[in-house]
Amino acid sequence: QLQLVESGGGSVQPGGSLRLSCLASGSTSEPFDYYSIAWFRQTPGKGREGLFCISGGGDISTYRNSVKDRFTIARDNAKNTVFLEMSNLRPEDTAVYYCAAHGLCDAKKEWYDYWGQGTQVTVSS
Repeated sequence: QLQLVESGGGSVQPGGSLRLSCLASGSTSEPFDYYSIAWFRQTPGKGREGLFCISGGGDISTYRNSVKDRFTIARDNAKNTVFLEMSNLRPEDTAVYYCAAHGLCDAKKEWYDYWGQGTQVTVSS
């Protein structure tokens, strides 16, 4: 099983920045760089929407145009961690942010085998 733990959420003012981390652990037959890691977010009343996915080799898929010029995804395979750097945050970015893992990237949440518990991001003045 692969365990994912998100961290780095919090409350910021509009225009602020946050860096989320997704730390992977657990006993699997595959190394961390086998897994593609995606970031999703969910707000009350809306479905869980995909933002980005990064393959084990660092190839990036972008699923949400509204964040592509403000957020970036990166990974450090030596630290079993994937990051989501968020800048110029807006109130509409308020959501619970989740990371998820699968061998390949896909925009659909149903694709992913493993999920973290989520971290809350609140953007408000």
